[in-house]
Amino acid sequence: MTLLPTTDIDVSALCLGGNVFGWTSDEAQSHQVLDAFVDAGQNFVDTADVYSAWAPGHTGGESETVLGTWLASRGNRERVVIATKVAQHPDAQGLSQPTITRACEASLRRLQTDHIDLYYAHVDDLDTPQEETLAAFDALVRDGKVRAIAASNFSAERLRSAQGISERQGLARYVAVQDRYNLMARSGYEGEYAVAVAELGLLSFPYSGLATGFLTGKYRDPATRDSPRAQAARAHQGERGERVLEAVAVVADAHGVTMTAVSLAWLAAQPTVSAPIASARTVEQLPDLLAMVDLQLTPHELAQLADASAP
Repeated sequence: MTLLPTTDIDVSALCLGGNVFGWTSDEAQSHQVLDAFVDAGQNFVDTADVYSAWAPGHTGGESETVLGTWLASRGNRERVVIATKVAQHPDAQGLSQPTITRACEASLRRLQTDHIDLYYAHVDDLDTPQEETLAAFDALVRDGKVRAIAASNFSAERLRSAQGISERQGLARYVAVQDRYNLMARSGYEGEYAVAVAELGLLSFPYSGLATGFLTGKYRDPATRDSPRAQAARAHQGERGERVLEAVAVVADAHGVTMTAVSLAWLAAQPTVSAPIASARTVEQLPDLLAMVDLQLTPHELAQLADASAP
């Protein structure tokens, strides 16, 4: 377990991504996955108000709704740490004070709870003063509707300026970040951004830890290359992608685990990373994710993977 800064919130070593809830995983499947995740000793679940507005016939909020029916039916709200986000729902774009306030109330209704444990600014909003955004978040924290706040898809410069504003004005401060980071996508996170995360004392919960499924190795099989996710994974195919998959496969064979577990374990071992986010459509997919929790890669293996995936 890892303690969120300035809070008493402990989060597990793996964060379960809720982007598939109510989309590629129906309500019954999603509830089964959530049951198995919690039964395995994990407690951290990530969603967003926009999930899954991109799907035909969806309007956003589907994931929160499925998570909310699970919380209500299980009566286990205090056992679970819920993270959700604001700024990208079709009816709640940006980070203005009215948008944040309205979106939070909508998320609370869908989640069937009276508080959100970790509330993210899903994307930065350059058109709204950060002072306004942080004051809106601060009001939610003071009202007990949000326990802690975080930032997703921000630049290092904007993270630094936001933390400065919070300190000068005595407002709630971001305690964590969420950004794309995996063996195939390193350059956008490592370097200046990771330095800022460390210096500001932020925890990092990266998304897309499996590079849209590419790092599982399943898309090496021609029979799997026509799925919607396979189309996104094609961006990683090529000489570098094959080199990374070969390195991951070698380490996986050495430990008797899947490539999924190795890819997530590499991510979890990176400086500033506290818990990777990964999703499972079915209960059968969950053990591969959970295997990363106890998987300890050697310094030599970490170096091998880093060398193979060098940008």
